[in-house]
Amino acid sequence: MRRRESPAPHPVAAVIRPIQVLTGREPKPRETERFGLYLRLLAEWNQTHRLTAIRSAEAMVADLFVDSLLFLSNLPSGAIKMADLGTGPGIPGVPLRIVRDDIALTLVESKRKRVSFLAALKRELGLTDVLVFETRAEELVKERAELAGTFDVVVARAVGSSMLPIAMSYLRPGGLFVAGGSPAGSSSEATKADLLGMRHQTIKFDQLGLTRAFVLSQKPS
Repeated sequence: MRRRESPAPHPVAAVIRPIQVLTGREPKPRETERFGLYLRLLAEWNQTHRLTAIRSAEAMVADLFVDSLLFLSNLPSGAIKMADLGTGPGIPGVPLRIVRDDIALTLVESKRKRVSFLAALKRELGLTDVLVFETRAEELVKERAELAGTFDVVVARAVGSSMLPIAMSYLRPGGLFVAGGSPAGSSSEATKADLLGMRHQTIKFDQLGLTRAFVLSQKPS
């Protein structure tokens, strides 16, 4: 009699180990459910709206969800007010909010299709407290002056040196800017970033077999 093969695990199962390692606890059922809904909605919208160049479900989980969770290594503990600038399809802010309900999250995105997706995502995941703004990050703090200087953390998936002054306008004194990777472009661009006070950090997540580069800067108190 031929043994029945076990079904392949759902792609979203790949977030379980990162949540364990990065939070020190087991994932809550609601968290894995939300990641599953997030993946389904992103894959559906991506077929017609091309929200990301990543096509397969497995790559979306690895390159978007898990990569976002690595930002947890730099976030302060306790309740924080966080802005995700140029968030695209909610990366890295929404995965971080899924596993940390003590994050008061604001998403800023200028492209209409992505903002429409974020509105649908917010409804689907039941994240009613998440704020979404359709505008450029540098314009929002001018249009909504009450937001300026109020955030504990600003995150961005990638960074150029021009992002730092914008991020600082959102941060309270002592607040932290965390972005993925090193500033792109020439060595002069990297030198400019260093002069602006960006700190480069590479973390090896040995338990996950991953390495992630970050750029950080703290607003003077």
